[in-house]
Amino acid sequence: MSADTTTLGTLAELKELEGESLGTSSWIRIAQDRVDTFADATGDHQWIHTDPERARAESPFGGPIAHGYLTLSLIIPMWNEVLTVRSVSTAVNYGLNKVRFTAPVPVDGRVRLNAALKRYEELPKGGVQVTIDAVIELEGSQRPACVAEAVYRMFE
Repeated sequence: MSADTTTLGTLAELKELEGESLGTSSWIRIAQDRVDTFADATGDHQWIHTDPERARAESPFGGPIAHGYLTLSLIIPMWNEVLTVRSVSTAVNYGLNKVRFTAPVPVDGRVRLNAALKRYEELPKGGVQVTIDAVIELEGSQRPACVAEAVYRMFE
């Protein structure tokens, strides 16, 4: 399934979408090698993530699961699929207001981002700050894998 992308010419056009859905990214499969690479990068080698045999035998999840922070970090590539503003020269991740990991992501599970523009604020020295209601959906689950309020700053 392909991404549902919002493409705009300028940041001023984005203001008109406050309170609206911006779209949905394509699905990303979370393979064991991605989980292992994330474990190496972060030093989090907890067996429920990195030992598939043990996770199948002992884990309450029935098998290995992705790190919550791995799932959260995928907001960036998925966000880049959801919104394009052609006039933006620089965009930075400013932070997160709220994050909850509401369902475990099994290895080989697929996630995608469903994003809505919660707030649009002009910055005093130029640019805008946007707050995004980000829902990382888990394929086949009624509950999302993660919900967050992501904050970005964009400059033309």
